[in-house]
Order: sequence, then structure tokens, then C-alpha cells
Amino acid sequence: MKRVASLLFLLCPIVNAQVITETFGTGANAFSIDFVQIGNPGNISDDTGFGSVAYTYNLGKYEISRDQILKANAEGGLGITLADMTNHGGNGLNRPATGISWYEAAKFVNYLNINQGKQAAYLFDINGNFQLWNSAKAAGSNLYRHKDAYYFLPSVDEWYKGAYGNFSGVWYDYPNGTNTYPSRMSEAVWGQSDPQGPTDVTNAGGLSPYGTMAQGGNVWEWNENAFDLGNNDTMEVRELRGGHWSSSEVSLEASARSSFDPFTENINFGFRIGSIPEPSSLSLVVLGEVVVALGRRKKS
Repeated sequence: MKRVASLLFLLCPIVNAQVITETFGTGANAFSIDFVQIGNPGNISDDTGFGSVAYTYNLGKYEISRDQILKANAEGGLGITLADMTNHGGNGLNRPATGISWYEAAKFVNYLNINQGKQAAYLFDINGNFQLWNSAKAAGSNLYRHKDAYYFLPSVDEWYKGAYGNFSGVWYDYPNGTNTYPSRMSEAVWGQSDPQGPTDVTNAGGLSPYGTMAQGGNVWEWNENAFDLGNNDTMEVRELRGGHWSSSEVSLEASARSSFDPFTENINFGFRIGSIPEPSSLSLVVLGEVVVALGRRKKS
């Protein structure tokens, strides 16, 4: 059964959420990333089991763009490769960064942390191979993320809450604050022909109740989690959510999940990032696991 929207949300939708802009790089390689705050800490999970987050955090308003990757490459020598989208809408600088593996997305996140003098989120050895943090440094039982990381790939719960939740704890089936799939193009980029490709990250439809864009459609987005939520194996498949420009509306639903090997580079895959302004001051719950202690909100 469908969830019922709260009257409070209908009267006061959060479509003008405060945007937090942070800048990285220097000179010609400087770029900024916009975030919105995801509040209502300690919320109850959706009846899917996802979305409970014990703390306030920030989530990227937009998907990461090609321009941001190119500038980070130039400034940080990351060597991240992008898909050639000539036959899929073009290689405009403000198009989403696609053809990036989970590992490459993690290296981009590390660059953001290091550029700001902060702790790298993810561990790579001298040969560039992804490793697990030990239990003393990991964020709870999430051995992927360092406990002091400021920027990170959003966990499935962090991503899910930003897409399908709202500030009063109501859950929706789609990332437009309703239980009806979003209109094509005006609300989300989906159902297009493959050659059309994704659109610019800042023009990819409407906003979620928390103020994020394109968590439905445009490109599938890597989540931090392994698909089994364990986050204890460097090679296990990672979760993706949200669908892409030629997906059906089914891929935009809260129940839709996909997974691929973390080294996969696909023209349909992109990502956004999250941040916790003061990670060391938080008593974090186990990131990447379904929090059942707080209960679950059932659909009405």
C-alpha cells in the first residue's frame, strides 16, 4: 500500500533547503560542490528496512559532474577516466561523470578530503588496491569508511533518506516527495531513448523533499555499501540506486536496487557524495547496516 504524505510536508515542502557550497582545488582547477543538510536524526527506517540515520549529515545536491572530475584529475593527478558520451548526449562539462568505477569514485572522495587537510575516507595500498580499515579506524563495522572521514560516498541509508524521506519522518515511493512516479524530464530524467543520454546535473528535474536533484533518473548512482551490506570484502559487489535516463519508472522506486562489481565502468553509472562536518564528535551507529533497534515505519 502507498504511504500517505503528511499535511505538514504538503504545506511546507523543503524545496528551498539551504545550500552549503564547498570549494576544492586551486586556480584554474578550482571547483565547488553544493550540499543540502539531511536532518531529522534518529529517524525510523522505511518498511524496506532502509533509511534510518542516527545523525545529521550533508548530501550532494547534484551528481558529480565531468568538470569536477577533470579538475580533480588535473589538480590531484588521480587518473580517473570518463566514458566517451559522444553518442549519448555529448561530453558537456556539466553532464554527470559516467564511466567511473566504484574504486575511482572512492579515490575522488579521498582527493576531496586530502585537499581540505582531512582524513581520507578509503584505504588504498601503494599499488592502488582497495583495502579495509582495521576495526580501530573503521566507522563501526563498516570497514570501508574511516571513522574520521569528512567526505564519503553515501551509505545506502544516507542515500535512501535523502531521496525518499522528508524532515518529518514520512517516506515516499519516489524521490519527488510523492507516491506517484515523477513526470519525465520536468521532474526526473527517465524513459528517454539511449542516444539522448543524461542531462546536465543542475538541470535534471525537480528536487526531493530534502532538496537533492536526480536521485531518480539521469544516471545510476554508486552507494558506499556492498549489496549484502557487510562492507567487509574489498571485491564484493556494490549497490547502485536511482535508475538512469532510459530506465523505466520502476528503477526510480524506493524498492529498486542494483549491484555491480566495484571495478565496473559503465556509461549509465555516476555518483554523488556526502559529508559529516564533525565525524569525530559523533557516536556513529554502524554505517551501512540496517538499524532495526529504532524500529520501522510501516506503510499505511
